Amino acid sequence: MSRVVDVVKEAVLPVVEERNFELVDVEFLKEGKSWFLRIYIDKPGGIDIEECAWVSERVSDILDAMDPDPIPQAYFLEVSSPGAERPLKTDKDLQNAIGSYVHLSYYQAIEGEKFHEGTLLAVTEDFVQLEIKVKTRTKTVEIPRDKIAKARLAIQF
Repeated sequence: MSRVVDVVKEAVLPVVEERNFELVDVEFLKEGKSWFLRIYIDKPGGIDIEECAWVSERVSDILDAMDPDPIPQAYFLEVSSPGAERPLKTDKDLQNAIGSYVHLSYYQAIEGEKFHEGTLLAVTEDFVQLEIKVKTRTKTVEIPRDKIAKARLAIQF
């Protein structure tokens, strides 16, 4: 499946950049009996439905014209905003999220925890620094980046 994602990213990037949008992520996965190609785009201030439709039309035309077809099976194309809980996949994403409330999940438990939520304070090549709340106190923790399985923005309640 990663070949499909790589080919689609390469094809989609010029379309997205033409409108000064950011390509956040591309997924190709099977849910039930159906395949889905999901493209997540964003821009400062957010993406609206017309912008998603514009990208969808362009991407559909590009993929239909490719020979050989990078996705021979039937699939549904979805173009959307990554939403309020946007994934943080790149260094740039993490740097831009400093000061934001984030959710980090780990490959294996760190100090007995499989995830933390808190304010992202700093990002280095090797660690992220997170301010978390433990009962009524705040605590700063340093998490090795190679231990982080997934990072995303989170909504604080």
